Amino acid sequence: MTNPVQITVARGDGIGPEIMGACLRILEAAGAQFVTEEIQVGEKIYLAGSPTGISREALDTLFRNKVLYKAPITTPQGSGFKSINVTIRKALGLYANIRPVMSYYPFVATKYPQVDIVIVRENEEDLYSGIEHRQTREVYQTLKLISQPGSERIIRYAFEFARLNNRKKVTCFTKDNIMKMTDGLFHKIFDDVSQEYPDIITEHKIIDIGAARAATQPETFDVIVMSNLYGDIVSDIVAELTGSVGLAGSANIGDKHALFEAIHGSAPDIAGRGIANPSGLLLAGVQMMVHIGQPQVAEAIHNAWLKTIEDGIHTGDVYKEGTSKQRVGTDAFADAVIERLGQKPTHFKSVTYGAAELIKTTITPKIIRQKSLVGVDMFLDWSPTEGRDPEKLAEALQELNGDGLQLIMITNRGQKMWPDARSETYRTDHWRCRFQSVGELPVTHHRLISLFQRAINAGFDIVKTENLYMFDGERGFSLGAGE
Repeated sequence: MTNPVQITVARGDGIGPEIMGACLRILEAAGAQFVTEEIQVGEKIYLAGSPTGISREALDTLFRNKVLYKAPITTPQGSGFKSINVTIRKALGLYANIRPVMSYYPFVATKYPQVDIVIVRENEEDLYSGIEHRQTREVYQTLKLISQPGSERIIRYAFEFARLNNRKKVTCFTKDNIMKMTDGLFHKIFDDVSQEYPDIITEHKIIDIGAARAATQPETFDVIVMSNLYGDIVSDIVAELTGSVGLAGSANIGDKHALFEAIHGSAPDIAGRGIANPSGLLLAGVQMMVHIGQPQVAEAIHNAWLKTIEDGIHTGDVYKEGTSKQRVGTDAFADAVIERLGQKPTHFKSVTYGAAELIKTTITPKIIRQKSLVGVDMFLDWSPTEGRDPEKLAEALQELNGDGLQLIMITNRGQKMWPDARSETYRTDHWRCRFQSVGELPVTHHRLISLFQRAINAGFDIVKTENLYMFDGERGFSLGAGE
């Protein structure tokens, strides 16, 4: 007899309490050995004044129990509310998001009967870092943070997952033809790590054509590894191909903690009607059972669920006349799965699970021998009444040259405006002005501060600065478009 495992349960918002109740009932009927400790997260906590949707006490419970089974939650509309998913993933170090997606044709209608893809998504950084600013009247920014350790860790996880699960191919999606430094780093690490897995086929695709191919030729993919935003988008695309996004579960894994959830939202429009499909959350529960060392329970539930789908017992989101046999609500669907515990599917291949192997990833330290400061990008809010003429701005800024620093470029929304540039792009009030070292005088932070002081004295509004560095002789900043 397996010792009961303490897990945290969050019933969520909208359809969350309904589908969580159904899933817990199935898990218990299958013999799952766990003890639940419930927490409240989501809409009520947000509206009670918490910007993150989770209390300190609830977070302490997650750290103590290490496993969270979470139904969908609702984030209130409007500014000031942080994503609870992002908060939990970062707090618990859940860097790997695993989203298996499969078609269940011919029982669930789909034009793509051969979908069998696992999305491995980096979970902690990229644009989901949530660092945003309004810098001028016209321009807002969000920071895309891609790190060498974060990229290597998720890429190694993807290869280890593929090897452990007898997957034959790992594909990487990036946009490194445009974002040559951030996405370029992710692609380079993918290429480097792939050399350690000669038994696995590897390929890289630019995200736009990759997403298009995933949507039209999903059978050509096996495991896809991506940074945070791309992984979020593509996983929903491929899940929808299977006939319903409500069929997909999700695991969020870290070195010490784990979170299991459906990938769909809280669907408040159908909440309380008893018609929601619990399948996504149930399949996340299957992943949870494997994770906590109860693979026989996972196997029994998954096979019973497949048999239920085969038998044509479907909730309304996948029900189709001529294919489905019985349209049921949330509780009746759970009853049907429970009735089939111990049975195996006849059309689909039955599922078998072994003991979970915790994937531990290593990170190769990046050794930099020399980091040298060579200049600064100074971002200005500049919108003079006489127009937005880069020549006039350059003339004024050149008065600031000195201390070994000289204005060498002005851009607007990344497009080169000065010197020797012709561009008809709309000019906002947000200007990047690059000062770099000239001559033998080294750039120091004190000299940059002196430059900023000269700019302030001249009446310029500095909204942001970014230091320019060389790393072992390699440029650590991008050129302006048009350079």
